[in-house]
Amino acid sequence: MLSGSVLQVSISRGGVPKRAIPEGDLGPLGIAGDEHAYPEFHGGPKQAVLLISSEAIAELTALGYPLYPGALGENITTVGIDRAEWRSGQRWRVGQAIVEFTRLRIPCDQLSVYGPGIQRAVYDAQVRDGDTSSPRWAMGGFYASVVQPGIIGPGDPISLLDQMV
Repeated sequence: MLSGSVLQVSISRGGVPKRAIPEGDLGPLGIAGDEHAYPEFHGGPKQAVLLISSEAIAELTALGYPLYPGALGENITTVGIDRAEWRSGQRWRVGQAIVEFTRLRIPCDQLSVYGPGIQRAVYDAQVRDGDTSSPRWAMGGFYASVVQPGIIGPGDPISLLDQMV
């Protein structure tokens, strides 16, 4: 069974970075107080929250990008879960909530503040084509819808419940 925990919960007034909060009230449209700079591309029920693994952030930091939890615009930074195993349709219990992964995040130009080439570092043609063997698979994170609202916070367990599709 895949499991790990929440390292950080983050929100912003729109854009990157997002700042850490002690806990988040996760509802159908995301975490209360979180806003989107470009709502025509981000947010909504199918992209209520963005999850990124802290291990992916560490890989990118090793490549020279000045990152930290929340920097990439994620709402939930995970620890201890292999992102290579993340798939659309998976349902995860996160604290009191349940989320369903809907789609990979396609990195936008907002990430350029962290250095040239970061989009290529997290997303390649293999990822675009759905090839889970890419070393960049899910490095940019996964969007998720909210199946069951609830309170989430750092240290909360995350566990895979099932694969819906």
